[in-house]
Amino acid sequence: MSLARLTQFAGWPVITGLLLGMTIILWNQNQTAKQSSPLANDLQLGELSPDHGGNGVASYSEAVANAAPAVVNIYTRKKLKRRHHPLLDDPLFRHFFNLSDRPQQERMESALGSGVIISPDGYLLTNNHVIEGADEILVLLQDGREAKAIQVGTDPESDLAVLKVELDNLTAINVGEPANVKIGDVVLAIGNPFGVGQTVTQGIISATGRYGLGINKYENYLQTDAAINPGNSGGALVDVHGNLLGINTAILDKTGFSVGIGFAIPADTAVKVMQDLVSYGQVVRGWLGIEAQQMTQELAKSFNLDTPHGVIITAIYNNGPAHKAGLRPGDIIRRMNNIVVSDGRLSMNQIAQGRPGDAIEIEVLRNGKPLVVQGVLGVKPNNS
Repeated sequence: MSLARLTQFAGWPVITGLLLGMTIILWNQNQTAKQSSPLANDLQLGELSPDHGGNGVASYSEAVANAAPAVVNIYTRKKLKRRHHPLLDDPLFRHFFNLSDRPQQERMESALGSGVIISPDGYLLTNNHVIEGADEILVLLQDGREAKAIQVGTDPESDLAVLKVELDNLTAINVGEPANVKIGDVVLAIGNPFGVGQTVTQGIISATGRYGLGINKYENYLQTDAAINPGNSGGALVDVHGNLLGINTAILDKTGFSVGIGFAIPADTAVKVMQDLVSYGQVVRGWLGIEAQQMTQELAKSFNLDTPHGVIITAIYNNGPAHKAGLRPGDIIRRMNNIVVSDGRLSMNQIAQGRPGDAIEIEVLRNGKPLVVQGVLGVKPNNS
């Protein structure tokens, strides 16, 4: 056979063999590169790195597992009298129509909310508006157990209430440090929205120290965009480790549905309220015994002040802490315990965070001259 014909018959098998060999070589090189890559050892197609994005997490299941057993569903019942004609209240009318022995008709109204177990012996926190006026309170745990709760005490001024259940083997939540949270921290809201059962939503801390919203008398809220809906009230706002940061309380929307602006009472404030209600039956807050007006630009000009910081004392309670310290109406409070007074409502909260007997240093302007007085916080009288 000639060389030309041999080449003609052998050419295609040779070319095919060469292509197959090159394919095998390239495949081996690709596998070697994958094995040498640190990501190839950790990730498979469709998986998310536990540290995806550098500082995030792929799952919050551990935080939920830590916190969820301490979050309960709360169901309340109220007895309501049915509306009837006013004549039915007239004794003569009732006697004439032989209605004297007919009992007044009643109906039951149900409501729902959430709560957080704070101690293993059965004390839990919720919102006052969740249980206000309730004739019966039922608590449902995550493990399916249920029990009637007794009302230990309420504090309408902060919208908090303390309940107690008599059950064994309760899981109490770990209380975090809301004072250290930063805007942008990831948080989870756990509660019973719309009565569908325990639900977890996720968001971030949107703001801290929110006040002046007109929701309660004492306000110092954590703001979050984690979804909070009817039924979430009294539930837990936790960090990514499952530590309690706040008690979910309100949303800023007249429709009653979450629009990404929710508020929670900081956990340290809530626990202090609980301890007072358990120990004393009421919340013990510091009291200075003054009435004050917020400084405005116009008032600042009239007092020849450069900035409108401070509050003007308009009245002083007789024999109250301010009176004993020597403060007078017309004094302008500029600092308290070396903290600048920029807002009257915020200062009221600052005083309330103290305890009766705590010393307080107050810097004032009197007739344009600076003055420092030393005082001691007292207990607010019940009729004040």
